Amino acid sequence: MRVAVLTISDSVAKGQREDRSGPAVAAACRGLGWEVTAVLPISDDPAGIRQQLRELADSGRMDVLLTTGGTGIGPRDNTPEATQAVAERMVPGISEEMRRKGLEHTPTAVLSRGTAAVRNKTLIVNLPGSPKGATESLEAVAHLLPHAVKVLHGARHD
Repeated sequence: MRVAVLTISDSVAKGQREDRSGPAVAAACRGLGWEVTAVLPISDDPAGIRQQLRELADSGRMDVLLTTGGTGIGPRDNTPEATQAVAERMVPGISEEMRRKGLEHTPTAVLSRGTAAVRNKTLIVNLPGSPKGATESLEAVAHLLPHAVKVLHGARHD
């Protein structure tokens, strides 16, 4: 499975802060045997997020786009809206499961607005911005993603 990781953060994109979440998510993906094709910093600008999601999903080179960051309730948290704007279909169960499992670790998991969607044959999943939250959320749904990708590519729901 081919995965790209996008860290959505103004300070990381400007080089003012080290990206810890993107590499943590990428390492978790590699640990699952997935091919990480890119780890990219993106600013919190909604137009820039939409552009990157469109370009990567439309390239046909990624099965899954994992974003980390921009899912909270802060004024610059734009990732869910950008994802919804480029989505062809929403997959609410993925983000619901991440929040459900997240409550086992922290009560603030319910403040995450992350979502999941499909564009073309690419699954887009928004993860929280902290390395711990991002990897725990990925772990909560990692077993579902290979099946989702197979179905997107025409496999049956057996």
